[in-house]
Formats: sequence, structure tokens, C-alpha cells
Amino acid sequence: MAVSGYAPEFLYHPVMSDQLASPKMGQWHVAVAAEVVAAALFARCGYDVSVQYGANQPEYDLAVIRGERMLKVSVKGSQDRGWGLTQSYLKKGKANYHEAIDEWLARHKPRTVFCFVQFIDVPVDAMPRVYLATPAEVAVQLKACAGGRGETMLMEKRVWTDRAKHGGKVDQIPESWHFSPARIEQLMATA
Repeated sequence: MAVSGYAPEFLYHPVMSDQLASPKMGQWHVAVAAEVVAAALFARCGYDVSVQYGANQPEYDLAVIRGERMLKVSVKGSQDRGWGLTQSYLKKGKANYHEAIDEWLARHKPRTVFCFVQFIDVPVDAMPRVYLATPAEVAVQLKACAGGRGETMLMEKRVWTDRAKHGGKVDQIPESWHFSPARIEQLMATA
């Protein structure tokens, strides 16, 4: 039996599905794995990729380049369906989500793009789900969450229960954010 019809039989070794379950990673491993996945996907799409040297550099992790065009990419990994982005901007005793989102947005440059990498429920031999968005797009999405109240966490998909004021509503990353060569080109042209 060949994998995708291309590999000879001796290269294919079936593995039990429980052996492919995604292992729980530490925070550092999530960050490293997300950055490597992002770099590999951009390279696979024909872009030159430069990795910024040193841990926790400000603003971006990767520079993605084709010809004279460049994007700075901030990579965020997750294995819990969401990415905490604006919680540190909330004032104590004052839950003004829109204000926190605006402060977060003001700290990001327009040519920086976020690459969100989601590992939850992804077998270890499969690619995680990956999304690309500008800071402005993220801010709009965060402000629309929770029935317009706003949120500090960008969730891949959240269905609000009936106990919530906005019960039955679904907050979900837009389809247009899915990683693709067309999405990269769109961001190169507009970011």
C-alpha cells in the first residue's frame, strides 16, 4: 500500500491512530513548533523566510520576502483553540474590551501580519490549522466577539451557551484567514 499513491510499499508503515494523537506540549514547544510550521508553509509557497534571532523579539518572528515585497510575521501557536492577545491591556476593575483591543492594535505596525497556528485535535503526522490576518482584521474580529462586547482571546471557534447573554452565537475565525498562497498575496498587496 502506498501513501498518496507515490511511495513504494516498503516506505509505508501504518501506525495505530492512538499513536498519532497530538501530545500535550509545553508553552515553549508550542511556540517553537508554530514558528517552524509557519516558516515551512511560507517557504513551500515560494517565499524567502528569515527568522529573527533571539527569543521574544518585539513585533515579529519571521520576515517573508519575495522580490522587493516583504511582510513581518508574528507567529502565535496554540493547543487550546485560542490565542490570548489583549488581556494585558485591560485595566484593573474596568473590563473595557474595546479599549484594550484599541491599545493592542496601536502597538502593531500595519505591515505586520499575524500567523495563528492551532495544534489541538491535530494528529502528530498532520499539519496544524493555520490562519493569517492583519492586526486591524484581528481587532475587528475581537470587537465583534461575545455579541459585540469584545474579547481578549481570539478563538478558532466558540459557540456560546444559553447561559451567556449572547447564547447561541458563534464566534469563529473567518474563512478568508485560512493560510493559502492567495491569502499571502492578498496580504502582500494590502498590508
